Amino acid sequence: MSEDLVRYRAEFPITEKYAFLSHAAVSPLNTRIVQAVAAHNQLASTEPPMRFLGQVFQLMGDLRQRLATLINAREASEVVLMPNTAMGLNTAAVSLPLRRGDNVLILEGDYPANVYPWQQLAYKGVLTKVVPQHKGGLDLDMLAARIDRHTRVIALSTAMFATGFRNDIEAVGKLCKERGIYFVVDGIQTLGAFPMDVQACNIDFLAAGSQKWMLSAPGAGFLYVRQELLDELEPGAYVGASSVVDAMNYLDYNLTFPASADRFTLGTPNIYGAVALRESVMLLQEVGIERIQRQVLTHVDTLINDLSERGYTFAADPSPAHRSGIVVINNLPDPDAASKRLDEAGVIATVRGGLRFAPHFYNTTEEVLKVGEVLGDAV
Repeated sequence: MSEDLVRYRAEFPITEKYAFLSHAAVSPLNTRIVQAVAAHNQLASTEPPMRFLGQVFQLMGDLRQRLATLINAREASEVVLMPNTAMGLNTAAVSLPLRRGDNVLILEGDYPANVYPWQQLAYKGVLTKVVPQHKGGLDLDMLAARIDRHTRVIALSTAMFATGFRNDIEAVGKLCKERGIYFVVDGIQTLGAFPMDVQACNIDFLAAGSQKWMLSAPGAGFLYVRQELLDELEPGAYVGASSVVDAMNYLDYNLTFPASADRFTLGTPNIYGAVALRESVMLLQEVGIERIQRQVLTHVDTLINDLSERGYTFAADPSPAHRSGIVVINNLPDPDAASKRLDEAGVIATVRGGLRFAPHFYNTTEEVLKVGEVLGDAV
């Protein structure tokens, strides 16, 4: 690890006790977040809220701009803060102009947050169709074969939470653009560790939460909505005091939506979540997403090579083109027992069917290799 990355590592106090390799679940907090939230607590405990409201709005505006830059949105107005990924995906599902007889394609094995919102549309007569998983993730030809004249939406995660397979989002986006299909993406399992370009990938909606690879506290996130799409959406799927133009004029009941993603803002924001997320996005952008990707993939390569030599197999095709930050061992007879052994040795992993590992940029090669040292060779 280079000298400057060692400095960043010091900002994650958990490294003093653990080799934390579970960023696909909930990440530990860094010192920047702790200090920023503490500063906001001090302000909120000593000053009337209306005195620093402008400061809060400025912070949230800066966060939206940073998120827009992170995903290469054209404008910050295409980004709206959300409490989690699921809220963003539900907003997409209920806002798209879908009718009886339309169908939505999802991928077998995807996270429920990108499944249930589409299944829920059955009350409108919208059918959700499942594309079979291939080698742990998406096969583009198999997806294309499932498209018919009633397919209106493809909903897909950037990486599969239970296998680690990184889907070819750009290829799917191209397919959607060619076929006139809406493309909705759950980005939580790569955003913060891998670059994202919503324009190059022709994404209509992108939702992501804060607590995984973005290294922030739970309960925050965002939704990206392509600007040109706004006029096609069903108005007022969810509506609150902040969803309209001139939102501060409370007694003028003017149900007119702004020409931006602000129409999906409901009411009182999660200020603490925004404070925390802004600090983490600043940290990620300071280190550099391309550099983070290289570091994460180096750790993943090391882990896969070491465990392969020890006789372990994986839930997804381990070829480099499909590697994310997630590695899942699928030939352990008792993943829970193995996880407990690792925990006792100070290595934190997660059981998701198999035993799942997810290192970030501040982890070390020694921490990654400790996995094999503790587990030993496969039986």
